[in-house]
Amino acid sequence: MIGEARDFAGKFLDRAAVRGVPVAGIKRQDALLVVSELVTNAVRHAPGPCTLALDLQDGVLEIAVSDTSGRSPQPQPFEPQRVGQHGLEIVQALCIRVATETTDCGKTVRVHMIV
Repeated sequence: MIGEARDFAGKFLDRAAVRGVPVAGIKRQDALLVVSELVTNAVRHAPGPCTLALDLQDGVLEIAVSDTSGRSPQPQPFEPQRVGQHGLEIVQALCIRVATETTDCGKTVRVHMIV
């Protein structure tokens, strides 16, 4: 599912480029990394399915991942020796906005990044 989400996001960005909204290489890789991290968290921490929604307007990419867990993601305290569990730190570093919204069936993590 994580690979499929990255592929979906890559194709979305390809279609944007065809329509005249190219995304620079490094920003494209950052966007795919954020998608991977958010979907990985949904797969690991939610008991049911998840969805991915993308929107690109005025140079800002919105990535929204919804899942069936009502728990908001919690950043871990800074520990350079820790192996793993750095996904939310990465997302926060790459995005200009990170927000979690509670829904009737769980939550949506919505991020914005400048591309």
